Amino acid sequence: MKWIARHIRRAFILMILALVIEYLVLPLIPGIKASLHSIGRVNVAVLLVGVALEVGSLAAYVQLTHEMLPRPSLKRTYLARVDLSTLALSHVVPGGTAPSAGLGYRLLTNEGISPANATFALGMQGVGSALVLNAIFWIALIISIPIDGYQPLYGIAAGAGVVMIALFATVVFMLTKGQERLLVTVGRICERIPLVNANKVTELLKDVAHRLVALTADRQLLKRAIVWAAANWILDAASLWVFIAAFGTILSPVDLFIAYGLANVLAVIPVTPGGLGIIEGILIPTLHGFGVAKTTAILAVLGYRLVNFWLPIPVGGATYLSLKIRAEGWQKGRIEFKKYSESHPSIDQDNTHKDAASGSLPDERNPAYEPPDDQIPQT
Repeated sequence: MKWIARHIRRAFILMILALVIEYLVLPLIPGIKASLHSIGRVNVAVLLVGVALEVGSLAAYVQLTHEMLPRPSLKRTYLARVDLSTLALSHVVPGGTAPSAGLGYRLLTNEGISPANATFALGMQGVGSALVLNAIFWIALIISIPIDGYQPLYGIAAGAGVVMIALFATVVFMLTKGQERLLVTVGRICERIPLVNANKVTELLKDVAHRLVALTADRQLLKRAIVWAAANWILDAASLWVFIAAFGTILSPVDLFIAYGLANVLAVIPVTPGGLGIIEGILIPTLHGFGVAKTTAILAVLGYRLVNFWLPIPVGGATYLSLKIRAEGWQKGRIEFKKYSESHPSIDQDNTHKDAASGSLPDERNPAYEPPDDQIPQT
């Protein structure tokens, strides 16, 4: 029955995606059928460069995740599978980053990352990356408005960025300067919620606050995080630029970042999975307004979204399956080792040195871990 329910759920999600594409995406891009004849003049070699840039963008995001975790950290290959799994989930389930963050939290804690470190890494990865995107967008706006003029949609996107920064600044202040008051307030609220352990929640917040203080104190780590977050967005935007160039149109980098930033800033509204329909509906007319032919804008954006949005879904599904198989294998090995150790008392019975399933093996024995980096102190 569980197998049937799971497949029904997947079929329902696919049906919703098809409806979204049919009734939200396609009506926003009239003339798509008339544009298909333009595919014959595309430069395939240039398109491959766009795909490579998208891969580079994902690699930068993986490195950002790596930087946000304390040393010794998980291997980048494992983190790549985690990020691809969460990215795939965010592209099929609406609700913003909440569902994917929950999956990422489970995958990280399964490998022995503490709840506080996993929460901090995922939070800073998402929010910090969004703040960098807003900074890139504002810089493009400052350069563009005196040249191309002001559009009302710019103000909406910039206003959303201001609200995000204000909320982030408030959270940072409460976790660092007003920590005691925050912990007391959260503890009282949690005590009134059934099945919620108030002590665990407050301890988690306290650990996250300590990690945040450590991040702000470590200037080199902060710089590296900003660089990798910026690289993620810039390489992704460069992929879009290359897809446009593949059809013979060279777009100004400033106009590119205006259109790209506008679409991605407004796509944070959790209406559709991964901004499906929203990004396309903003990118195409905005690029056309900057002088890109409508047929070129349609085909370039759809090609870019094929790599940016659709391709990570099957790839991420495969990586999640590999993680699940790996975890089940470790669980089986743990049970067999436990039975063997019980029959041989001389073997070390310390569970913290043999629980492979939870990733709590010593770092040098856990294959998901990499050697420590002396540049970043362990917290």
